Amino acid sequence: MTKHKILFVCMGNICRSPSAEAIFSQLVKSSGLQHQFEIDSAGTHAYHVGNPPDVRSCEAALKRGIDMRRLRARQVQAVDFQKFDRLIVMDRENLTSLKNQFPNQPHENVSLMMSYAKNYTETEVPDPYYGGGDGFELVLDLLSDAASGLLNDIKASEKQA
Repeated sequence: MTKHKILFVCMGNICRSPSAEAIFSQLVKSSGLQHQFEIDSAGTHAYHVGNPPDVRSCEAALKRGIDMRRLRARQVQAVDFQKFDRLIVMDRENLTSLKNQFPNQPHENVSLMMSYAKNYTETEVPDPYYGGGDGFELVLDLLSDAASGLLNDIKASEKQA
């Protein structure tokens, strides 16, 4: 059985990417597929390494029954390009940062999170860090939709293999 290894990436790894990790992990678990996945998140920058997710992200997620308080921020490393099947980035700015930081790594397994969304036309997950509480709710809505699309994409690619 193939184990799918997914890494979600944003800037500081305290808002969007840990939220994506937690949402996707819960979706995978509720589908009974947790043994088929390794899921992690990281940031392109080292601002918050070792810190838990932003308290506002945690609070918004907890309202939806998702507990991500155990997660800790880390920075993307070159080895992640070999370890993970897919590196899924929250926005174009961090996609560019990732490619610039690791120009000698393969980039064909890197994609934007919102490319998997079905119900939203946004192409990027906005950074809620400097905004109000509504931004965190929007991020969770976007990520929930895209996470569902991502899981469907992985299931479809398995059937084709």
